[in-house]
Amino acid sequence: MSAADNWFTIEKTDENTHIISEYRHWEETHCFLLNGSERSLLIDTGLGIRNISEVVSGLTDKPVTAIATHIHWDHIGGHRYYPDFYAHKAELHWLDGGFPQSLETIKGYVVDRCDLPEDFNINSYNIFQGKPTRVLHGGERIELGGRTIEVIHTPGHAPGHLCFWEEKTGYLFTGDLVYKGILTAWFPSTDPESYLKSLEAISDLPAKKVFPAHHSLDITPEILIRMRKAFEQLKENGMLHHGGGTFDYGDWGVWL
Repeated sequence: MSAADNWFTIEKTDENTHIISEYRHWEETHCFLLNGSERSLLIDTGLGIRNISEVVSGLTDKPVTAIATHIHWDHIGGHRYYPDFYAHKAELHWLDGGFPQSLETIKGYVVDRCDLPEDFNINSYNIFQGKPTRVLHGGERIELGGRTIEVIHTPGHAPGHLCFWEEKTGYLFTGDLVYKGILTAWFPSTDPESYLKSLEAISDLPAKKVFPAHHSLDITPEILIRMRKAFEQLKENGMLHHGGGTFDYGDWGVWL
């Protein structure tokens, strides 16, 4: 991991599940490597500031498929190392030059509040573009060999946002739909009403452990219920829409 300069922090959830985090950036992104007996699945590939494949190659000797919770810059930065990747149909245009924010804006996010490696050159940073090997719609089951991952379409934060559910372990990977911090639902490409429907869908799952894409990993399934109820109350009060405001619920909040 010499070229990574300790950029990534690696934690092990179990023998076949690893968390690869980027704590030196304000986003505190988390990527998840799920190893099966036949192949591995990498959920999100991070910021792209360092080469995540150098870390992944030390954690699996199986073929790796990358899959993004959604096609935002901080979740696909390492996709260039994985020609075998999956994406949701609703966000294919973002992989073909149609991302709704400029490269200069994204570069500002990259360098903001970040302990960047000394040799990192922001001028060479680009947003990943490419064609997925498989287009997803939600409802697919990905077989890894001894592990089955279910794809759940959970729009709200992004139109093609996905959560991933492993029934056998009770693991739920929630991307940017659920995490401790201020949830983003004010961008034009977000949809507060769909956000609530997605929370309703995943809060019914018998999750034993929740894995968010950002910030604290000290998060338990009960937060799914709290978030759903809060969104339901916002809707009842006529506040669940763009411009509705920013609401603080203690360990999490939402900006509409």
